[in-house]
Amino acid sequence: MTINAPLIQRLAPCTLLLLAATAHAQFSLSTAVDVAVKRNPKVLMAEANVQKAEAQLSQAHSAYIPQVTIGGGFGNSYGYSPNPPTLFAANAGSLVYNQSQFDYIRSAHAGVKAAQLAYDDARDAVAEDTALSYAALDHDTKREAAIRQQRNYAEALVRIEQERVDAGKDSAIDLTQAKLSRARLHQSLLHAQDTTAIDRDHLANLLGLNPGAVQLDGVFPDAPLPVAPVSLEAYTSPGVASAFAAAHAKQEQAFGDARYLYRPQFNLIVQYNRYATFTDSFKQIESLKGGNSIGANQSVFAIQIVLPLYDRVHQAKARESAADASHAYQEARNAQFLSFDGQSKLRHSIEELQANADVAGLEQQLSQQQLEILRVQLRGTTPDGPQMTPKDEQNALIGERDKYLAVIDAAYQLRQAEISLLRQTGGLTAWLKSLSSTTVPTTTP
Repeated sequence: MTINAPLIQRLAPCTLLLLAATAHAQFSLSTAVDVAVKRNPKVLMAEANVQKAEAQLSQAHSAYIPQVTIGGGFGNSYGYSPNPPTLFAANAGSLVYNQSQFDYIRSAHAGVKAAQLAYDDARDAVAEDTALSYAALDHDTKREAAIRQQRNYAEALVRIEQERVDAGKDSAIDLTQAKLSRARLHQSLLHAQDTTAIDRDHLANLLGLNPGAVQLDGVFPDAPLPVAPVSLEAYTSPGVASAFAAAHAKQEQAFGDARYLYRPQFNLIVQYNRYATFTDSFKQIESLKGGNSIGANQSVFAIQIVLPLYDRVHQAKARESAADASHAYQEARNAQFLSFDGQSKLRHSIEELQANADVAGLEQQLSQQQLEILRVQLRGTTPDGPQMTPKDEQNALIGERDKYLAVIDAAYQLRQAEISLLRQTGGLTAWLKSLSSTTVPTTTP
């Protein structure tokens, strides 16, 4: 079995991160993103595309480097042959000048730039997917815990209602309503558990771990809002920039194909032949030349000049390349339009989502304050106020958890929008890098 040393060196940091995270049984957001980016197939494919583009650039430059071949043979010819038998031959040749080659080199340079930008975009895409998956699992965990609390409150409510029905204080309908509420909350809990398991499996696949080993540290820092919006002409992102670089590469390719005809091409030709002077064929050719010695060695050093005048194949190829370049440019513009439009929608939605989160937080705060008042009344410390029962307390607890669920749902939607906007504005990577030195605790209920 062959061991790929560069691959091991590249994966070593990923392995250390995995071991460290597994040992502590918890993942921070920055650690999860680092691990996912280093092992994701999308990133590895993009890295291979960069290597391919660099090889194509090297290939374009290598046209000016002579290609050398050697060969040899031994044998006799029968019948008339104008060429002396060759024992050993060496040939070399390269391009000296071709105007189209300059365009092809520029096209290869643009191709490398496009591949590098596509690599950055692939890393950002995986980082966004990991961050969103991390946020989803964090949200699911909190939501499942809150619904489980509600289910427990509903269990207590059913017991209280059963006692009140037995005492003749409530009707059977009240008991049925309490049981229905418990059943619905149990149904919601099962759905929440399924959602948590699905998101945990997805994050585990990104990290290359078993789902049971994925434990979050409970800290999700606030995502900073990107800078003010820019114009469409100034807007860019790694994905959009890669599309424009790829279009530029095809445009240079089209320029090169269009400049094939009516332009001279200079090629270097170098040859060396060592003749088999000991063969009868060689002696026969010498005799045909009047006994003049041909010599055992022959060498050629020349510059070949070619002027293409008529070539329908290359003319059609030039039209094809021009159409392909135009298509790539319009495709890049369309990607820019779509990305810019998506960014604009996200900016406006974030303002609304922030307002929703503020409203949900105030509603939960009000619900908690009302719950405290109810508990005071339940303890009977306010004789002039209304008399509350344990049944009222359980209903209030269930209602307060409903408000808390609205808070975490609003916060999760806001996180999703902020992370997506950071990705589209190119600020996601910088934000994730800053997390290693800054930790912001989340608000616990």
